[in-house]
Amino acid sequence: MINVQEISLDPDTRRAWRAGDEINLSRKEFDLVLALISRAGVLVTREELMREVWQTTFWTSSKTIDVHLGWVRRKLGDDSRHPSLISTVRGKGLRFETVAPAGAAGTAATAAAQEA
Repeated sequence: MINVQEISLDPDTRRAWRAGDEINLSRKEFDLVLALISRAGVLVTREELMREVWQTTFWTSSKTIDVHLGWVRRKLGDDSRHPSLISTVRGKGLRFETVAPAGAAGTAATAAAQEA
């Protein structure tokens, strides 16, 4: 079991939870979250994600990661405008944050409540 912030991921059963509530992720969404959360706090490049999640070294689409990331953020309740779980470092890659950025406390919960 991997636990970072309020997110729990069980790689063996391929299940995910936020604050105890189960989240249904597609296979690729789960793989994307796993690739990021297993290296929480570390910047993961888009090339690494394409290799690990999509098992390819070429870009099938420049938006593949962005589209899946959008779905993941919605399901995790992470506000894309002020993310507290997964940060995008422009031109570098993505990072699953080990702690919510200052001022982001409650942002994800508020965003999830607004979407519900």
